[in-house]
Amino acid sequence: MRNLPNILKAKLESRIQNNALRQLPSEANLIDFASNDYLGFSKSEQIFNDTHQYLLDNAFVQNGATGSRLLSGNHNLYSITENFISKFHQSESALIFNSGYDANVGFFSSVPQKGDLILYDELCHASIRDGIQLSYAKAYKFNHNDFEDLERKIINFNGNNKSSTIYIVTESVFSMDGDTPNLEELVNLSEKHRCYLVLDEAHALGVFGESGEGLVQEFGIQDKVFARIMTFGKGLGCHGAAILGSQELKQYLVNFARSFIYTTGLSPHSVATILVAYQNLEKENKEINLLRENIIHFNQQKNLLGLKPIFVRSKSSIQSVIIPGNERVKNIAKQLQEKGFDVKAILSPTVPEGQERLRFCLHAFNTKDEISEVLQLLSTFVFK
Repeated sequence: MRNLPNILKAKLESRIQNNALRQLPSEANLIDFASNDYLGFSKSEQIFNDTHQYLLDNAFVQNGATGSRLLSGNHNLYSITENFISKFHQSESALIFNSGYDANVGFFSSVPQKGDLILYDELCHASIRDGIQLSYAKAYKFNHNDFEDLERKIINFNGNNKSSTIYIVTESVFSMDGDTPNLEELVNLSEKHRCYLVLDEAHALGVFGESGEGLVQEFGIQDKVFARIMTFGKGLGCHGAAILGSQELKQYLVNFARSFIYTTGLSPHSVATILVAYQNLEKENKEINLLRENIIHFNQQKNLLGLKPIFVRSKSSIQSVIIPGNERVKNIAKQLQEKGFDVKAILSPTVPEGQERLRFCLHAFNTKDEISEVLQLLSTFVFK
């Protein structure tokens, strides 16, 4: 077996020296404050059993999709599930992708064209950035949730490119900070300048909205958004993603999104799990209400303990406390883990240097005692 080239060894060594080397964790029996399984659906025995029964009742005895959806892999469960998703989200259409990463890469690499402009929030997820890098459109970031900066960039571009299309791209809940933009203001801005608004709702699905539909529907702006990316590996506890939009957008993506065209489809079991998880959102609000109660309790407790100034302001299930320095934040995470709490450190370069943090993910299944205890421990470790 040949060794790595020296240039790659040097990159690994640099990570080691900066205390930023990523490693796959081993499974630990700790209290979960780290996963994106906000509603506990990934471990739901009911969803597991209902999915199995659905496949049996509908004679789906097939382990794989057998090919890409444009060849042999477009089994009937796709249309059933996409129709359910589009109705649930009050959208003309839904197109399922194999993952949120595939959806973002497929959309941004194919929809914006040469001569167009993509303006994206500086804290957008890596999958959005990777898709943008594959696009022929020009792209510039705007300051996080700063719509004055965004409008300046729109006006500057429009002055010389009146016939080009501008895409505004952001997330309804940001994965590292847990905060949200002012979506109504953003819609008004996009309409004022005739821009196309694209929103990634990965961390809003299952968390916001009456039945967990997301922030777009909570604000009733679904008809004013060009495209929504809904990811299922978080609130739905399964795998895959869908892009919501017009029928024309769906047709375009089927024809031009390479991450959709050139990959084997999801298995019937995977698609059935998505369908059953959505059905649970529609009929059951217990988990959503428990999660919201836990978010409120977490915010109350961090205020009581004097921790509020070091937390990023958030009303979502993602709560981040800024602890600068890879070594220090890793050390505090280790102390919490030794006390039985699975809290992960987010290191630079994943976040900018000086913005290293502990990222608490809240769930419907966390107890209020667990939340109080982990925050009490955090206070002890941070302020000692």
